[in-house]
Amino acid sequence: MVLLAMGGWFVASAAFGADEGERKSSRASNVKPRVFNVLEYGAVGDDKTDNTEAFSACLKEVVAAGGGRMYLPDGVYRGRIGIPGTEKWITVEIVGESEPTPVFGTIGSFPFQKNGTIVKGLAPSGPAVISAQNSPEKLYMTFSGVNVVIKNLDVRTYDNPGVSGIDLQHAAQCKIENVFVNTDIYNVQASRPTHGTSGIITPACNNGALTILRNIVVTGYHTGILVNEHTDGDNIVVASNVNGLEFLQAHHASRFARVGTYRNTHQVTVSGRHGFSIEQMNTEQPGKGQTNARNAWQTLVADINDPENLGVADINYWVVMGGVGAKDILTRNGGGSIRARRIGSAFARGESPGE
Repeated sequence: MVLLAMGGWFVASAAFGADEGERKSSRASNVKPRVFNVLEYGAVGDDKTDNTEAFSACLKEVVAAGGGRMYLPDGVYRGRIGIPGTEKWITVEIVGESEPTPVFGTIGSFPFQKNGTIVKGLAPSGPAVISAQNSPEKLYMTFSGVNVVIKNLDVRTYDNPGVSGIDLQHAAQCKIENVFVNTDIYNVQASRPTHGTSGIITPACNNGALTILRNIVVTGYHTGILVNEHTDGDNIVVASNVNGLEFLQAHHASRFARVGTYRNTHQVTVSGRHGFSIEQMNTEQPGKGQTNARNAWQTLVADINDPENLGVADINYWVVMGGVGAKDILTRNGGGSIRARRIGSAFARGESPGE
């Protein structure tokens, strides 16, 4: 009796499994594909072809499908990626095949390779290499309803760039992960940026309230990362920029875990009222003989550059001077409401912010 019952249970289970599999298969056949390969829209990763139109055609289908993934196999793709506006909340992913190798340092000179997924913008002016468009199709104010996810990309412009790398100020939300934004030249050899462009611009003040940055390196821009409200970052490197991180006006606070700031003229700049914290700011200043006439602009002016005392912040720092080692120094320009302490030290009793 037990065997028969068990046998019957197995037969019934097998039949149930088959029916369930058929139902899943039927449901799957009714779901539109959510991965859109740019090669199928005419993109060519040969470091020659302008792929702007192919990128646009791909993204139009992604948005029309209610969101999905724009996939870029390894290659060097010239052109711009403009993310269309949308009146609905959707997620648009822009994902490369391989995680990039972030080429940066504090001394020497190294050539950039062409491995991985590289998007290169060579236009002298205009929109960023990747941007969320400010179009009539929007969720509210100037913001598209798009949640932009960017992963595994090497985004390049050129020395002293006239365009930014990634500009998402008109997106509602974003997550950027495993991304290297650079000027196609080793950062130590970069010319002083004079066009006011940024490696990354986060979504501007809006009600989306979600900006996540992970494993990001930005080198060679006037501002490495232009930080708006609701930004949460970790494993961030900003090197050889005029301003490493620049904090704009924000109603809500931002948080950074580990930030590496190397050879920036100003490691942290505050240009608007902004509350923020940096749990570990690991910084290196060029030592004697580590700059020349071309890159002397990378000599530190201020670790904290807040001349109008607009920042309200806590920063834990560790400073190294090239060729010397760790030093207990921190250079300020203003920052009266920014409390900074060297890692391992305590605030003095009764210390007020900025002391």
